[in-house]
Amino acid sequence: MEVYLDNSATTKCADPVKDIMVKVLTEDYGNPSSMHKKGVDAERYIRTAKEIIAKNLKVNEKEIIFTSGGTESDNLAIIGTALANRRSGMHIITSAIEHPAVLNSMKHLEEEGFKITCLPVDRNGIVRMDKLEAAVCEETILVSIMHVNNEIGSVQPVAEIAELIKKKNRNVLFHVDAVQGFGKYRILPKKMGIDLLSVSGHKIHGPKGIGFLYVNEKVKIKPLMFGGEQQRGIRSGTENVPGIAGIGEAVKFSYEDHENRMENLYKIKEDFIGSLLEIEDVRINGLTGKDSAPHIVSASFAKIRSEVLLHSLEEKGIYVSSGSACASNKPAISATLKGIGVPKELLDSTIRFSFSAETTAEELAFCAEALKEIVPRLRKYARR
Repeated sequence: MEVYLDNSATTKCADPVKDIMVKVLTEDYGNPSSMHKKGVDAERYIRTAKEIIAKNLKVNEKEIIFTSGGTESDNLAIIGTALANRRSGMHIITSAIEHPAVLNSMKHLEEEGFKITCLPVDRNGIVRMDKLEAAVCEETILVSIMHVNNEIGSVQPVAEIAELIKKKNRNVLFHVDAVQGFGKYRILPKKMGIDLLSVSGHKIHGPKGIGFLYVNEKVKIKPLMFGGEQQRGIRSGTENVPGIAGIGEAVKFSYEDHENRMENLYKIKEDFIGSLLEIEDVRINGLTGKDSAPHIVSASFAKIRSEVLLHSLEEKGIYVSSGSACASNKPAISATLKGIGVPKELLDSTIRFSFSAETTAEELAFCAEALKEIVPRLRKYARR
């Protein structure tokens, strides 16, 4: 049996996504800026994808900007709005457990003279609201907080965060990295007070190399790329029509029978955690149950290096990641795990199991049984 439990790194492309992309690549391959029929046909795919996404988010179609993925969406949201609004202030707030696409954008802006406040989180990976309230000031122009943490599955109360910052300073813009949350939760930016929202295609059974950024029409934002003025000049460059068509289908696919799919994910997650806790010296990091994301389990296995356990599982056809696989394949100590107070001796002993709507109870049972066999053997070997 092959068991893929690394869906937070990337998901399998859904069949409807594959089919529409092949059609665009081989039949409707025109440049959407061209005035002839091939161009008009290609442009129609872009309009359709925008309609699907905008309807799902309950926003205006013109507020959707297609990008190359989550990283570009985060960069454009953070750097683009910072540069466009710097006359109003030079202070930006984020959290200590953000994705590198956010944290490295912040580092860049810090080098450009912006003041960055990095908020701590509690032991469950939730932003400290008292620290956030104290940090917002007249100089603050942007707050960027992720929706779902990619390593431990902590879920930030984004609507409450938006309410707090707008109450303290109504001019502050609120960016949410929803790369791990979109497809798992219903997200309504206007209702929740979100000004900018980042999404990636390959996390929701779409293709790699495509994402989108929701930008409220009232937000001032500067482009990071310059060219032919496509997408209102916010993101120039010939549009990736196959990818755009694909992400549109992926959004539809992700929200089909959504409530039942998520209920099933929570059920199999709960059973899986129960099986993990039957193994000696296993720690589950972060919250569990419906206080956490339905698709992520972070577990630390004392006295076993995560890389060793990862490859031992791989030998049985089970694919997981050590901590997070969203940055690179180079091992590094997780800032998220440190941020929630995971003991030092467990930082390099943590595995992330991440599911999709297609993950089955049988697959998780197979993984749990494999762990019950592998973990004692590796610990026995380590004591020699």
